Amino acid sequence: MAAGARRVEPEWLDELPSDDPRAVHSRRDLRRVNALMDNAGIVAAGMRESPARAVTHVAEIGAGDGVFALRLAKALAGPPAGATFTLLDRQAIVTRETREALAARGWEARVVQADVFAWLREPSTPDFDAIVANLFLHHFAPRALGELLALVSRKTRCFIACEPHRSGFALMGSRLLGLVGCNDVTRHDAVVSVRAGFRDRELGAHWPREGWTLDEGARGLFSHGFVARRT
Repeated sequence: MAAGARRVEPEWLDELPSDDPRAVHSRRDLRRVNALMDNAGIVAAGMRESPARAVTHVAEIGAGDGVFALRLAKALAGPPAGATFTLLDRQAIVTRETREALAARGWEARVVQADVFAWLREPSTPDFDAIVANLFLHHFAPRALGELLALVSRKTRCFIACEPHRSGFALMGSRLLGLVGCNDVTRHDAVVSVRAGFRDRELGAHWPREGWTLDEGARGLFSHGFVARRT
């Protein structure tokens, strides 16, 4: 089954109020899907391969409820003293329990509710040792994606993303999520996500070339990884 050209379409979860019962159920589904895909492990592996300088200040764009950040913290070794994890999202849905769990692992959680483009353009937004994204970049059409990645590249020395891998196999898997109890929102959005996902070197084509080393490709059965490190 061919993957076809990349196609970006609206996802239902993005259009539902955060407290809508179907949205709450879908976010719970996504936590399970993330665990099955081992996206936190994929991003953690990329962070471990970063240059020797300590990764103290990390940001996640499109962080949602912060559970992915917590999984990532669990997958990494203990952070240096003073480590911070900035969680950026349009919705303020990170719970106190998630913030406290990050703190218990040595990360001070800083929750920011803002548009990602406005936040990255804001002069007061600091630079980070690493910026990560999980199942976020596929929401953007090519022009906006290029603008987003250009802005990210100015704020970090290491960027790591884990996205849906656009393949026939991944598309087939997305259509079977009802078998593990996922609701209609998750089932719809999973198919849309794979169609909007990436393959080959599609993300690297949008990243500034000079002064960076790039690593991109399929990760596991369903994921697509991208790592950019400043040289």
